[in-house]
Amino acid sequence: MTQADRVLTFKARVRQWETALDVKIVRLAVRPMRAKWASCSTKGHLNFSTDLLHLNSKLQDYVIVHELLHLRTPNHGKLWKVFMRAHLGEYEVYEAELKHVMHSQSNP
Repeated sequence: MTQADRVLTFKARVRQWETALDVKIVRLAVRPMRAKWASCSTKGHLNFSTDLLHLNSKLQDYVIVHELLHLRTPNHGKLWKVFMRAHLGEYEVYEAELKHVMHSQSNP
């Protein structure tokens, strides 16, 4: 699968979650990012790191849902955690795995 195919597949996955979470994305981009997996603006602009394209689908879903839920709640408070748990169950497992992946990438 080419990088372009991975981007298209990933964007389709984001759009599926957009529908499932009933939120609206204004702009969606997949680009190289130095220190983050993703970012989300209050205006609905989402940027995802190209590094995500090489992770398994569960970790991709964690980052996608994490960012999309910021369109409903801007912080990581109780409401955000309730939404995360409702859609991904024990999401902390994925969060910990992502931290491990990030640590492994920064310390090869």
